[in-house]
Amino acid sequence: MKVLVVGASGMVGQGVLRECLLDPEVERVLVVVRRPLGREPHAKLVERVVPDLTDLSAIAGDLAGLDACFFCLGVTSAGLKEDAYRKVTYDITVAFADALGKASPGLTFVFVSGRGTDDTEKGSVMWARVKGAAENYVRKAGFKAAYMFRPGIIEPMHGIVSRTRAYRVLYVVLRPLVALIKLFFPASITTTERVGRAMLVAAKRGAPKAILENPDINALAEGT
Repeated sequence: MKVLVVGASGMVGQGVLRECLLDPEVERVLVVVRRPLGREPHAKLVERVVPDLTDLSAIAGDLAGLDACFFCLGVTSAGLKEDAYRKVTYDITVAFADALGKASPGLTFVFVSGRGTDDTEKGSVMWARVKGAAENYVRKAGFKAAYMFRPGIIEPMHGIVSRTRAYRVLYVVLRPLVALIKLFFPASITTTERVGRAMLVAAKRGAPKAILENPDINALAEGT
């Protein structure tokens, strides 16, 4: 299986990339990034640096023959106006969906948004509206399958950390609460490892529903 990971430098993307590199059924992992990842070379890993992710013409050939796209790119909406947030969240999604629709229309597209995403595009919460618009574009792009992952609380595993400082601080502060949630409400929290595994399962065998939140992600990852 040949896969594309977009957003491989983020917390979710790092987890997905790790699981892809470990999976014996994945033979090639293409990552498209704005800046080099700085990882050690890996036999499966192909890295393409594209400073402007809305223009993928330079890597059009690399996008052919893919079986899955794991789209994990995202930024915090804090401090951003809607136009700026939309350029990253929606415009880049559209660019990849359009390019992959031409190069690999038979792939499975797995899009990471978040719990609370508004696919009516009419709500009052800016980030949720924009994420909903991106989800809707992917759904209508005509791929073999499209799944929307809407995780809530994600526990980073295997030394993975968020690139967003505020999130790193928040994870430290909330660590005792996360431990309690894991103890009493285990289905409501997932991990970077489970998200990666669930994405691979969705790409290989499909998922029971188009929109998956933490309990669904965990069940898919664990095969339950």
